[in-house]
Amino acid sequence: MLATRIRQKEGTFYFIAYNAVDLLDKVRFTSRYFFEGEEIAQAKISEHDDVAQFIAGIERSEKGFQRQLNRQKVKQIVNFYETVVAQPMIPGTILIFTDETLRFQRSGDSESVGHLSEPKGTYLVIDGQHRLAGLHFFRAKHPDQIANVEVPCVLFDGRSGDFATEMFVIINSTHTRINRSHLVDLYEKVSWETPEKKFSAKVVNLLYAEDDSPLQYKINRLGGRSKQEKWILQAELFNEIHRWVKAAWRQIEKEGTDKRSAARYYKMVRDFFKAAAEVWGDAWGNSDYMVTKPVTLKAMI
Repeated sequence: MLATRIRQKEGTFYFIAYNAVDLLDKVRFTSRYFFEGEEIAQAKISEHDDVAQFIAGIERSEKGFQRQLNRQKVKQIVNFYETVVAQPMIPGTILIFTDETLRFQRSGDSESVGHLSEPKGTYLVIDGQHRLAGLHFFRAKHPDQIANVEVPCVLFDGRSGDFATEMFVIINSTHTRINRSHLVDLYEKVSWETPEKKFSAKVVNLLYAEDDSPLQYKINRLGGRSKQEKWILQAELFNEIHRWVKAAWRQIEKEGTDKRSAARYYKMVRDFFKAAAEVWGDAWGNSDYMVTKPVTLKAMI
């Protein structure tokens, strides 16, 4: 496979545009992943593979990716893969590791570009298991599209298990990586300046993601780039929720501004829209009517 060799001090690693089908066939998942009745079973990990045991243990811990979280997260990632058009599906690199020493053969006069041999075994994923799990289910749903997908990967080879373990800890020890519940969310797109905006973002995030939300996946996070059926732009919805939150902020501060409090306010909006759907009947979600157009949804909020 064609690769770019990168040298930094004493370290050497490789950048690869990996064909999605080939990559999925070469990785092993250290956790179990779920999606709409399907699942990826956790790979059997040897008791002697300390690195894989360590990573799997972290992902199953309270501070890692619990089963309920990864189910929701994978659903959102698949939905993101399906809705993006011009935007790349996986713009960030997947970090993969093999303890085998791979052979690099330079191409022509280039010092950094050449052909890299593939390992006999499978890759351990240091960072990106959820994105690859989403890609696995996307392949099952859209086998005609997967052949055109390439995944940017950074590959580390021939290192000790301690190297892979240390890198995993560094990547996953920051607050934003361990606790992030969605691949695409408001915090990654906007640097909110006030607690009111952060709180509002949590409510909007729940409206987009929760299974019991009448607006689940109907909020357009991609602007004109999305060709899927969406009802309202994320920015428009956020503006209305933020206006409501600002008006009630004194009370919200007394009750608390954590996720539990945000969930309470989400439930108010959720129940209101559920009641609205009952009242409007067949007009709700019907493109022939104005009920679920942005202007009406904003007015109702």
